[in-house]
Amino acid sequence: MPDIVVSEFMEEGAVADLAARFDTLYDPALVDDPAALAEAVRQARALVVRNRTQVRGAVLEAGARLECVGRLGVGLDNIDMAACEARGIAVYPASGANDLSVAEYVVTAALVLLRGAWFATPDMIAGGWPRARLIDGRETSGKVLGLVGYGSIARETASRAAALGMSVIAYDPLLPEADPAWRNAGRRDLDALLREADVVSLHVPLTEGTRRMIDGAALARMKPDAILINAARGGVVDEAAIASALKAGRLGGAALDVFEGEPLKADAAARFADVPNLILTPHIAGLTAESNVRVSSLTAANVLRHLERRS
Repeated sequence: MPDIVVSEFMEEGAVADLAARFDTLYDPALVDDPAALAEAVRQARALVVRNRTQVRGAVLEAGARLECVGRLGVGLDNIDMAACEARGIAVYPASGANDLSVAEYVVTAALVLLRGAWFATPDMIAGGWPRARLIDGRETSGKVLGLVGYGSIARETASRAAALGMSVIAYDPLLPEADPAWRNAGRRDLDALLREADVVSLHVPLTEGTRRMIDGAALARMKPDAILINAARGGVVDEAAIASALKAGRLGGAALDVFEGEPLKADAAARFADVPNLILTPHIAGLTAESNVRVSSLTAANVLRHLERRS
């Protein structure tokens, strides 16, 4: 039986590092087969997951020997942290390893949605020349970027946005006012940020306090031509409210990389049909060739360090 189980995709070199020192089962199909996953972890000391594997309930019960969980990413809402703490199971997120990838995604989405020109391809292929429709595209320079949450990813985003001439404001009630990070962003409460920002980007974990914090009422406080970007967690926004606001012209555009249910089910996907100025991506903001190496290598190092310390 394996010492380490990896239930979602991981960079091959990092898997080889794990396998060189411990018996390792690498099977990305396990994420979609809970019964097989529960059987696989029965003797395992470590479990490595991304965001889809639910580390709770039957999986934790089956993994009686589990000592640690390596998270190939930073969000922890798929892991029962209270149960892990009660059992002494250490959880190791890959903090910082995909910050750059997410920051670049956010800035790119802002550029695309503000300018609008890159949605012309279907018209062009059909023989159209939609130049008149696109002359009102907006420049990024001079716009205000509002960051909801001002942790490490948001700060990477802020530095890149500032280089493009954007002003940066942020809301983060957990970050002390005296923190030096505020030198690079204006401090705002949430209402003020929503009113002032031309682009709002979300950078908060999913908790009971943040669940659907961007709902219809929050969208109504934003500028009608503002852009909303969510590469944090799907449950932070009300997806139906965003689709409705875009259709009604009460929101200038949106990029959604994360969703309440992943992958999108048919009814959830249907609400986004024919919605203008919308970018949907499959939870990919933090995934690039480079970040996958960093995230996988850091996670492997964390798990190996833990297991070898206890061997």
